[in-house]
Amino acid sequence: MALGAQSREVLRTALGRAFKLLAIGSAAGLLLGILASSVLASIVYQATPRDPLVLAGVVVAMALLGLVATWIPARRALTVSPLVLLRED
Repeated sequence: MALGAQSREVLRTALGRAFKLLAIGSAAGLLLGILASSVLASIVYQATPRDPLVLAGVVVAMALLGLVATWIPARRALTVSPLVLLRED
C-alpha cells in the first residue's frame, strides 16, 4: 500500500487497471467469437452462433470473475501496514 494513500484510492487503482484489461480482453474475445461463429455453433447447443444472450452471459461472467480475482488480493494487501513492509526491506 502506498504511503499516504487512502485504502479506497489503492483499491480503485487496482480494480481500475483490471477493469481496463478485462474490457479490452472482452472486446477482443467477442470479436474473435463472432468471427469463429461456426466453431461456436458446434459447441453451444440450442443456440444460434451469434446468440446475444450467450455472448453477453460469457462476457459478464468473465468480467465478474476477473474483478473478484483482483479484488481479493487487493483487499488482502490493504490489511498490511506500510511500516511493517518498510521494515522488512
